[in-house]
Amino acid sequence: MDEASQVPEAAFTELGRIRLDETSVEDMLQRVSQLASRTVPGSRDVSVTLVRAGNARTLASTSDLAKDLDDWQYRNGFGPCLDSSPSGGSVSVPDTAAEPRWPGWARYARDRGVGSSLSIGLPIQEAVVGALNVYAERAHAFDAEAVNLAERFAAYAAVALANAHLYDNAASLAEQMQEAMRGRAVIEQAKGIIMGERRCSPEEAFALLSKISQDTNRKVRDVAAALVARAADSPRS
Repeated sequence: MDEASQVPEAAFTELGRIRLDETSVEDMLQRVSQLASRTVPGSRDVSVTLVRAGNARTLASTSDLAKDLDDWQYRNGFGPCLDSSPSGGSVSVPDTAAEPRWPGWARYARDRGVGSSLSIGLPIQEAVVGALNVYAERAHAFDAEAVNLAERFAAYAAVALANAHLYDNAASLAEQMQEAMRGRAVIEQAKGIIMGERRCSPEEAFALLSKISQDTNRKVRDVAAALVARAADSPRS
């Protein structure tokens, strides 16, 4: 759409009512995109880019056109959204017909009816960044007011992505801790078996597990698990 159809205060009030514990990050970002496209003056389409470990993808978009313009940048490795993501700043393309920095992307965008664009960087974590991308039909569509509004929407998107990143890290850490606890339990079981068979100390039992691990090029946990399984399968007298 070429002109904003929603009052900014109403849009931000609506965003403020969204609870991240009651909706998915994708739904939250989709709502940010939709409201931005209706609120930022000159906006036609909006998308949200996430870049993690060098891999970029679009998490939300208001149209196939916005996603297509993002995907072109991901495939070719350059463009305004990829430049704004690591810098955290705002990158404006006032006129795709006269854009010297990314002529290939500008020509691609112009052929699809896009005259200008604005990408706002989303600094989330050290290894995870992103961008809010706003596309317009006409050239020179984004004035200072439009940039300011886009940056305010970007702040909401950054919070949603940061929370998602923290959740992913917490879930990954919890899984690692559970795996470590399972590994420790099986090692303790194996030590008990060795101590019973050899009448040795816990230290001597662990030393034996470590030696087998080195000799067979297997993890201590795997050696212990094999020993426990063998003991469980052995017939009892």
